Amino acid sequence: MIEHAESDMQPIVRMQQVVKTYRQGKVDVHAVNNVSLAIKHGDFAVLCGPSGSGKTSILNLIGGLDVPNSGRIWVDGVDLSTLDSSALSQVRKNRIGFVFQAYNLIPVMTAYENAEFVLNLQGVSEAACRERVMATLAAVGLEGLEHRRPDEMSGGQQQRVAIARAIVTNPAIVLADEPTANVDSHTAELLLDLMQQLNRDQGITFLFSTHDQHVMDRAKRTIRLHDGKIESDEVSG
Repeated sequence: MIEHAESDMQPIVRMQQVVKTYRQGKVDVHAVNNVSLAIKHGDFAVLCGPSGSGKTSILNLIGGLDVPNSGRIWVDGVDLSTLDSSALSQVRKNRIGFVFQAYNLIPVMTAYENAEFVLNLQGVSEAACRERVMATLAAVGLEGLEHRRPDEMSGGQQQRVAIARAIVTNPAIVLADEPTANVDSHTAELLLDLMQQLNRDQGITFLFSTHDQHVMDRAKRTIRLHDGKIESDEVSG
């Protein structure tokens, strides 16, 4: 029997009474309004709701790309409120994978180099980098395309490179902001198949923000937001 470490029994992400307010003109807008939330190991969860409901704001807070006005956030057991900008950067580099709707690939780098980039920042040896990158590119269906640059790839292939870059470091969680927004419906289904397989076979935890009903239909857990608050939180059978 496999014994799980105590940390494995804790949520990957925990938000406690988090508030994020932006100033628009003379009015304070609560993008995130007293949200408490836990994301567990192995979740395949979506944040959904109308524009302005707080989906991307929550992802940015969990990812350490933004800081709350009040409340606390833990990622993989680390309290983000105790960290300076340098330490937050280390958490992003070592514990969080990001997938963006605009791919955010480095255009002058090949698929291999884009996937390898964060491993280089982590100081992983060249041999270990090659083994992990090649295995990851194969896992996302890009074997044989490692030398292509983004402008030589389709939108779906570029998003697969982005997914490879997000998972190659073995992060605690992958945050995916509208990952199917810029691809056609067939490609979106293939990407969702891929991410579900990674979730199922490798136990990778995913948290999406989305307007896409196809993504919502695939989710194990659907967290609906409205005006910065959690309206409902449902687990599918």
